[in-house]
Amino acid sequence: MNKLRETTHSPDGAKWFTTTHWSVVLAAGDSTSPTADAALERLCVTYRYPLYAYLRRKGYTEHDAEDLTQGFFARLLERHAFRSVTPNRGAKFRTFLLTALNHFATDERERQQAQKRGGGKKLLSFDAQRDEERYCLEPGHEETPEKLFERRWALALLDSALAALEQEYRRTGKTAVFEQLRGALVEGVLEQSYAQAAAQIGMTEEAVKKAAQRLRRRYQEILREEIRNTVASPTEVDEELRHLWSVMGT
Repeated sequence: MNKLRETTHSPDGAKWFTTTHWSVVLAAGDSTSPTADAALERLCVTYRYPLYAYLRRKGYTEHDAEDLTQGFFARLLERHAFRSVTPNRGAKFRTFLLTALNHFATDERERQQAQKRGGGKKLLSFDAQRDEERYCLEPGHEETPEKLFERRWALALLDSALAALEQEYRRTGKTAVFEQLRGALVEGVLEQSYAQAAAQIGMTEEAVKKAAQRLRRRYQEILREEIRNTVASPTEVDEELRHLWSVMGT
């Protein structure tokens, strides 16, 4: 997990753009950047499955969706596609990725040269079997490819925020606290009472309640940071957060 973006109070969209993970996105399109491969790997790990699920729901076979997902990320690096992303376009990162993927899939279908996908670059490795297993657990096909992508995008952001929070608690020696209270974040309720949790981690019940409040508050802060990393302007954060909860049905 990359270090969270340093806070900026500038309302200027361009300045905001350069302080978010969009700068990492741009680095992925710069073959001279020493962080280009790491940037692409982060994008692949975080957003691979939403794109894979979108392709499967569009009707692509398991193997075609796997090839297209791998080739898509490789092509983005090869063609410096991220250099065309600019803050004044106001494009959200999820919109950019989905549009770029559709263009890539169309191009591949027209050219019918899947064997040349990636331009000689080593394709990024990922667990295709696990992706397909996850897809088989998706709801029925009444959900459109776009809605499935949006929901999985939202879940990827939530998972990313949760992973960052877990790492933060582990670094500060509070793993036991996180493990006992994480249910309040995921399901909204603890798996056990505050009294039981307090006994498990050697704290008073009142201290556990306060710890749970801090955990929720920090989770919300990190989630907002994750969302900030995917929009081009600070004015879009609240709107995107509302969209996320709408997609999740809450």
